[in-house]
Amino acid sequence: MDTMLFRDIADISFRQLRVLHVLMLEKSLTRAATLLGTTQPAISKVLAKLRLEFNDPLFVRVGATMQPTPKALLLAEPLRQLLAQAEALGRAPVNFDPTSSFRQYRLLVSDVGQLRFLPPLMNALVTEGPHVQLVALPLDIRQFQAQLETGVADIALGAFPRATQGLRRQRLYSEGYLSVARADHPRLAQLTGRAGFLAERHIIVAASYTGHGAHVMAEQALTTEIPADRIVLSVPSFVGAALAAARSQAIATLPGRLAQGFGREIGLVAFRPPLVLPKIEIAQYWHERYHRDAGHQWLRALVHRTFGGPARAD
Repeated sequence: MDTMLFRDIADISFRQLRVLHVLMLEKSLTRAATLLGTTQPAISKVLAKLRLEFNDPLFVRVGATMQPTPKALLLAEPLRQLLAQAEALGRAPVNFDPTSSFRQYRLLVSDVGQLRFLPPLMNALVTEGPHVQLVALPLDIRQFQAQLETGVADIALGAFPRATQGLRRQRLYSEGYLSVARADHPRLAQLTGRAGFLAERHIIVAASYTGHGAHVMAEQALTTEIPADRIVLSVPSFVGAALAAARSQAIATLPGRLAQGFGREIGLVAFRPPLVLPKIEIAQYWHERYHRDAGHQWLRALVHRTFGGPARAD
């Protein structure tokens, strides 16, 4: 690493360097602010200080993006190494005792993931990591890879079929879809038949950037089979679809565990839809740079013990 590039920037904090690194990745003040959990004016203020310290614009606007200057490009790799080394120092010592640790872990989860993963993990922590804290972060599949690389998040839980190099993956389980209707639905007995199912009013969950990207194929299958005039509501949330079904006579089609668990709690009956729908592969994802961190390994092992089968990481 060429440390000479940083010899005159003693007044710059690692937080500010981290902002610079995220700007390199995102090339957008707005996306960088979202990724770092702050505001665009705050990012602009840091960038103004960095420009003064480096005596360079660092980024210039080209269309809708902020493109790095030649000097910024020269800084990119040494900066990445510097931040990685600093983070490694901050995670010492190597030994990790979960029973005495006060470490905070940040998990990227969708609305379904918040219901599926968080309560069991909280219960497991009572005995295995009584002082450990979990922070659930909203999942945006456009940014989750950068969030894992920069350390904004520790792991992501869900289905991300297009995850790229630099990320590790460990399968947890697969599940299919079930449809739900109110327990007092007047035509409940007819819903498992194809004609009765297609004749009902339906709520469709639209595959979105908020964690349901793997739902695209199921959404296409549903909208192909169900007549357009029988789709009365489209929402970006499986939980929202379940709640709407519980308060109407419409049918929603959800991941199986959500349908059977949360659905039952709000008065819904789950049944197998008379359509062919794909399965969802649920996994945990993390960045290569944290793969050997002892505390990180403990978290991943806890997640796998709680939700997965025989251990295997891709």
